[in-house]
Amino acid sequence: MSQQTSVSVEQIKAVKQELTRFMMMYKFALDEMNTKINILQEEFQYIHSYNPIEHTKSRLKSPESIFKKLRRKGLPLSLVSVKDQIQDIAGIRISCSFISDIYIISEMLQKQKDITVIECKDYIKKAKPNGYQSLHLILEVPVFMSDREESVKVEVQIRTVAMDFWASLEHKIYYKYEKAVPAHLLKELKEAADAAAELDQKMERIHQEVESAKSKEEADQQVIYIDNKTLELPHKLIQAIADAK
Repeated sequence: MSQQTSVSVEQIKAVKQELTRFMMMYKFALDEMNTKINILQEEFQYIHSYNPIEHTKSRLKSPESIFKKLRRKGLPLSLVSVKDQIQDIAGIRISCSFISDIYIISEMLQKQKDITVIECKDYIKKAKPNGYQSLHLILEVPVFMSDREESVKVEVQIRTVAMDFWASLEHKIYYKYEKAVPAHLLKELKEAADAAAELDQKMERIHQEVESAKSKEEADQQVIYIDNKTLELPHKLIQAIADAK
């Protein structure tokens, strides 16, 4: 007869406290990243009178889904294993209007001094076979707890609105069919991905033409736009500010 190991109330409380602090660490990492993104977004808006980010969405995996993933991967069931092996506990999805915005935002984030780039996967320059497109970053940010500093990984996915719409639809279809999607639907999904990619390229060309015309207008008229307002500047002041950079 096997002997069952008893667990004390104190042990349960200790585990609960440690797991809570562990999950809070990832929540704080998400808060930190969202603050950085909001600052960059507002700065870009003021400088360029244009917002490169349509919307953002954050999510934190539940402890249940985290440990299920450990089991699927055959990894040890421990918090150390989670921290070392699972990189998408904290996730942020950024949706942009144009493809060029994706790389602008990625570069701005990667230039932050307290961010460490762990991994970068570009599924835009080389889409997945099913047509999926997105830029994936695994970034590590410092989180300051009451008794220690932790480096925490956050997955950031950056994509256009068209890419996001396609990915959302594909996810719903895979969920409905429990991953056994009929071949004709897979074919149509790939065609939809190609159409979305073509639309993104066309919108990017329009965007670049508009921005080029706007830059020429500013140069010809010696005006700048701040907070969507036109400001005329003397030529000497423009030259002085440009020379001081």
